[in-house]
Amino acid sequence: MNKENLKQNFAKFHDKNYKKILIIPVLLFLLSIIYITSFYSTNHDLFKKDVSLTGGTSVTIYDSSINLEDLEKNVSNFLTNLNFKKISDFSTNSQKAVVIETQSDENLTKTVLENYLGYKLNNENSSFEFSGSSLSQGFYKQLIFALILAFVLMSLVVFFQFKTFIPSFAVILSAFGDVFFALVLVDIFGIKISSAGIVAFLMLIGYSVDTDILLTNRVLKRENKSINYEIWGSFKTGITMTLTSLFAVLASFIIVGSLSNILYQIFLIMTFGLCADIINTWVTNVCIIKWYAINKEKKN
Repeated sequence: MNKENLKQNFAKFHDKNYKKILIIPVLLFLLSIIYITSFYSTNHDLFKKDVSLTGGTSVTIYDSSINLEDLEKNVSNFLTNLNFKKISDFSTNSQKAVVIETQSDENLTKTVLENYLGYKLNNENSSFEFSGSSLSQGFYKQLIFALILAFVLMSLVVFFQFKTFIPSFAVILSAFGDVFFALVLVDIFGIKISSAGIVAFLMLIGYSVDTDILLTNRVLKRENKSINYEIWGSFKTGITMTLTSLFAVLASFIIVGSLSNILYQIFLIMTFGLCADIINTWVTNVCIIKWYAINKEKKN
C-alpha cells in the first residue's frame, strides 16, 4: 500500500470516527481530574512544593563518597521534610555532589550534617541556601499570579485572533490540557515543584498554542481545499515543530539535567507538556475543529 492510499484510508476512517476518537482525551481528562482530586484531598495542595516555595535550607555538598541511603537513614530523625538528589557527571555517571533540601533552619542543618560527615562544611566543600517561609510563600503567590495572568492574556489573544467561540475554546482547552497533564505526571512521579517548575509551566503555555493556532488557521481559512487536506498539511508542519522541540528538550534533559536540579525540573516538565501537546493538538483539537468546520459547511 503506497503513501497516498494510506492517507486516503486514514482520512475515511477519521471522517467516520472522529467524534468517537474524542472519547479518548475525554476519558484521560476525567481520570486526571479524579487523580488530582484524590491528590489534593491527601496533600491539601495541587502539587508538592520544595524549599524554594515553602521556605527552608538547600545544601549542596561536593563529596563523591557520600552514600545517599546511609545519609538519609542517619539524618532523617533530626531534619524535617527531607529531599535528596545526586549530581552526577554525564560522561562517566560518577557522583560529583549531593543536594539536601529540608525545612529545618540553616544552623541546625549544618550541625546535623557535620556530625554525620565528620568534618566541617565551608565554602570550598559545600554551598548553603536558606529562604524564610514568608518570603518563599510570597514568591510562590507571585509566580502563581503570573501563571494565571499569562494564561488569561493568551486566551484573550486567541479570542481576538479567531473571534469565534468554539475554535478559540479548542485552542485554549489544548493549552490548558498540556499544563494540566504535565501537572498530573509531576504528581504521579512524586516530584516536588520549585520556582523553576512554575517557570516551566509558564513556558508550556507559549509552546502549547503555536501548533493549535497553525491548525485552526489553516482549517478556518482554507480556500478550495478540503478539511482533511488542511489538517494533514498542518499536521506535517506542526508535528515537526513539536518533535524538534521535544528532542531538543530531551537531549538537554539527558546531558545537563543531572548537573542541575533547576534544569532537570524545567526540562522534565517541558517533556511532559510537549508529549501531552501531541495528544491535545492532534487528537482533541483536530476532532473539535473538524466537527465545527463540517457543521459550518452544512449550514452554509
